[in-house]
Amino acid sequence: MKSLYLKWGIHFDLANKKDRIEELEKTMEMPDFWDDMEKATKISQECKNLKDTVDRYDSLKQERDDILEMIQIYDDEGDASELPEFEKQFEAFEEKFESLRIETLLSGEYDRENAILTLHAGAGGTESCDWASMLCRMYQRWAEKRGFQVEMIDFLEGDEAGYKSVTLQINGENAYGYLKSEHGVHRLVRISPFNAAGKRQTSFVSCDVIPDIEKDIDIEVRDDEIRIDTYRSSGAGGQHINKTSSAIRITHFATGIVVTCQNERSQLQNKNKAMQMLKAKLLMIKEEEEKAKQEGIRGDEKEIGWGSQIRSYVLQPYTMVKDHRTNAEVGNAQSVLDGNIDPFINAFLAWKSQ
Repeated sequence: MKSLYLKWGIHFDLANKKDRIEELEKTMEMPDFWDDMEKATKISQECKNLKDTVDRYDSLKQERDDILEMIQIYDDEGDASELPEFEKQFEAFEEKFESLRIETLLSGEYDRENAILTLHAGAGGTESCDWASMLCRMYQRWAEKRGFQVEMIDFLEGDEAGYKSVTLQINGENAYGYLKSEHGVHRLVRISPFNAAGKRQTSFVSCDVIPDIEKDIDIEVRDDEIRIDTYRSSGAGGQHINKTSSAIRITHFATGIVVTCQNERSQLQNKNKAMQMLKAKLLMIKEEEEKAKQEGIRGDEKEIGWGSQIRSYVLQPYTMVKDHRTNAEVGNAQSVLDGNIDPFINAFLAWKSQ
């Protein structure tokens, strides 16, 4: 019951949030506020988000006070019949409290942005491609449960099943802040349905996550630094995909980064989206390098690499999903694959904040 006795205002940085709301409201009262529509919209959204957080805090604080009162009544009267209802109310409170606490950890510059998530099947042929499709479904289900919108930007189907690669755009508040925890290699252990001998098989899929930064990113990409290829869209996965050579692939020579887009209406739109993704990737690399110089790289960044999994999903001979950075574990692997990845996201954000 530790959460009942925390110094709430300090824990949630409430004073600074209220100061920021006051500052934003003064800005919104300026006569020229709506002259820059894009800037005004972002300020309005920030103000709304802060107010929503404060309102949730006030509501939780009231629940906390009610529970403390119930504890006092129980201590005074000792009526055990009320205990099940009290425990149920307290569990619901703990869940809402933890959700709000985790959101306070999303303070990175790009955490509020939408996310672009790309999966690449590793060695293992059809089994790895099928694993990529399972992860794709997992992230789609997670996003849908949060009310986020999911759009398939690009995909390359496997020869027999699944995806060799697939890119999703996930739109929702703090989408990148949550999903940055998924960046790395994901390992699956199971009896493969594609293995006639019925043996256990291990497969790997890499997951790359970048923020969908809408503003112009101040990174120069010269024509001689990249190669742009056009190819025919796959024909499934989006209502605007067609059989013309409108899909775009951009290869950045210096880093080896390859970005693709095929779901927009025109070749130009696909090119612009792919270039935006490339710049976002280059920006993330630049910021990670600068951070490494200043304070050293944390374990998750050191370990990210092919074959160095951040999380293992074991389906046979037992079921267990374990994150190797935080040691968070869930025994119900099917629940995780159905999109219940919040325990791992929350554990990662808490670990990073230490």
